[in-house]
Formats: sequence, structure tokens, C-alpha cells
Amino acid sequence: MFLKSQPDINPNENSPEGLVVHRFQNRSDAFWSGMRDAAGAPAIVLFAGMVGFGAMGRTSGFDVWFTSFTSIFMFALPGQVVLFEMAITGSSALAIALAVTLTATRFVTMTVTLFPQFHEKDRNRGLYASVHLLAMTAWAISMREFHTIEARHRLNYFTGLGLVCWLISIPGTTIGYFLAGMVPTPVTLGLIFINPLFFLLTFTEVKPWINRIAISLGCLLGPLFFLLHRDSSLLSTGLVAGTIAYFIDRKLLRKRPGVIG
Repeated sequence: MFLKSQPDINPNENSPEGLVVHRFQNRSDAFWSGMRDAAGAPAIVLFAGMVGFGAMGRTSGFDVWFTSFTSIFMFALPGQVVLFEMAITGSSALAIALAVTLTATRFVTMTVTLFPQFHEKDRNRGLYASVHLLAMTAWAISMREFHTIEARHRLNYFTGLGLVCWLISIPGTTIGYFLAGMVPTPVTLGLIFINPLFFLLTFTEVKPWINRIAISLGCLLGPLFFLLHRDSSLLSTGLVAGTIAYFIDRKLLRKRPGVIG
């Protein structure tokens, strides 16, 4: 009788449980695994969202070059939408820059939660290039998978994952631009919101209950804050829901045995 071999485990790797399965043989293996993980549902969802954005660019009166270049150099769908909306209304370049910068503040929390999980040798100036690949999809999947990946392989996995997501957004934007007019407006707008929805569903798979509590509170409080003040509703919802979830996790859940907080 042959016994099924157990995966190698390194108790010295950085992980919430202190135990990380040896998933990859080397850094190249981790890189290609990240690309394969991105090539499925994440790439399809992101492609659909960028198709909607490309169509939005054409109906808004922008040329294909400017529309496509925003996906190349910005790679931040909410910021790209804000850029177009403010440009249409004739806002000044300074106002547009400030508004787009504010939409990008979410990357601060993504960076400080994700990048410290890389191996110490990978935390160098090269991360300034890698940060361009950081987006909601790549961040959510990395946060879900990193606890099963050795620290020295995490950067390569993230790079492969983020690279596919970035590259697929460029043809998606261009194709959407030329398909504009062939797709009804409600469908176009719906495509833009597929990516945030996929991010939301992906992040609910992360074990800590604090994430699920924050998402649930956000769904409940979002419409209320929108009615109170629509321009600041997203920021207010995230701040209040996240703060409440944090205190629930610190005061209640962490005191209960068997609950992963």
C-alpha cells in the first residue's frame, strides 16, 4: 500500500498560522502560477470592465489613443472614470489631478497590507515598478493566497498575477472603444461594475470575519450615506463600516475561541 505524500511545510515562513505549504519549486514556477490564476475568471471580468470603459470613452468624445493610454499609464478604473467625467464638465487640470489622486488613496491601504508580506530581500526599490500592477483584483487574490505561499515566492506570484490583469486591460479598452454604439448603454455601464463586484465576491472568501463584517456593514450603510451626501458617501461608508468592523473584531470576536480574526 502506498501512502499519499504530504506537502513539505516550512514553519519559519511568514504566515498567520506560521505554516506555509511549499507550493512552488522556484520563483519562475510562482510567476507562471500567478499568470495562470489570473488568466481565468479575473482576466475575463477585468476585460469586460475595460470593454465598458472603452465604450464610455468613445461616447464621451475622447479618441482611442487617449482612452487606451489611460489604461496603460493609470490602470485604475475608478480614477479613469473620474478623469473622463471631470474632463467632460470642463474642470481644470488641477481639479482633475486632485480628484483622481483622491480616488487612488485606496492604494495606500492595499500597499501597506500587501507589500509587507513579501520576503525581506524583495522589499527594495524594485517595488516602485511592481506597485503599478496593484489593483483591486490582484490585491484581493494575493491576500487570499499569500498565507499558502512561501514569503520568498510571493512577489513573483503577485507579479505574474498583476501583469496579466494589466495587459488584458489594454486590448479590452481598445475593443470596447470600437464596439461603442453596438452595445446598449445600460449594458456598457453594467460591464464597468463587474470588476468591483468580482473583487467583492473574491474578498468574501478570505477567512477573517472582520472582512465579512465590514462588507456587510458597507452594503447596509452605503445607501444611507448616499442619501445624506452622495459626493462623500463612498468615503464615509468605508470609514464607518471599517471602523465598526475593527472594534467588533477587537472587542468581541477575538475573545471567542475558534474564531479566526
